[in-house]
Amino acid sequence: MNALTVYAPAKINLALKILRRRADGYHDIQTILQKVSLYDTLSLKLTAHQGITVTADDPSIPTDSRNLAYRAADLLLKQQKITLGITIHIKKIIPAGAGLGGGSSNAAATFAGLNKLLRCNLTESDLHRLGVEIGADVPFFLYDKPSALAEGIGEQLSPVKIQIPLWLVIVFPGFSISTKWVYENYKVLTNARKNIRILRYFKQLKTVLHILSNDLEKVVTQQYPEIEKIKRTLIQAGACGSLMSGSGSSVFGIFPDEHRAQEALSLLGTPASRVFIAHSL
Repeated sequence: MNALTVYAPAKINLALKILRRRADGYHDIQTILQKVSLYDTLSLKLTAHQGITVTADDPSIPTDSRNLAYRAADLLLKQQKITLGITIHIKKIIPAGAGLGGGSSNAAATFAGLNKLLRCNLTESDLHRLGVEIGADVPFFLYDKPSALAEGIGEQLSPVKIQIPLWLVIVFPGFSISTKWVYENYKVLTNARKNIRILRYFKQLKTVLHILSNDLEKVVTQQYPEIEKIKRTLIQAGACGSLMSGSGSSVFGIFPDEHRAQEALSLLGTPASRVFIAHSL
């Protein structure tokens, strides 16, 4: 086997709490992450010629060493001392710079795919260690469960079980937001709550709705008031709750069922935005 197709899901943050700024410039966080049914598709192929070639059907996506799939392939090849070449073609569905983890998921899918393709026999914990070198969200996409509590910079994972399906409408407003900019402009309040209410099992929708919170929303909505407007529109369209995902720019609404999520699609979106329906994995 010298070729493999892998799928890279998006994620949403159901809760995101910033605890403190660390000496290394990163922030300690607590976040509840959920994988959702919105996927990029990566086609991996081994070649006899050394080097990594990345192509994408979205011209706005970098295809050099700024691309996280490229960096994942490069790291794995070097770590395993493999001299074969790799081509990676990315069919993009997940918007970039949208708080949905697309780049990190692409990196994780590349690690997992090449591990299989090259018969490296790396364990999940081996891949986790490599993933942290690429980005804080990468370990979650290598995690064998669909939802997790992430702590530290996001790399310390523990299981969370959401027992009810979540039907989502995700709105990408048509512009990306720099995660670096958001965190640089976030001011940690010394009197802030120390952590999110830690729940491990969610058996009812109302329990999920109760934890919806994102400390980064205030920073982002001051600069991008469209985010707050999208949240209100989602509620008006029938969402039970709405939140910005991660550092933005995407906003999701949680709906009672698929039918009401589908109904909401016709009420949402502008010429600049993209709207998706998805469910929790």
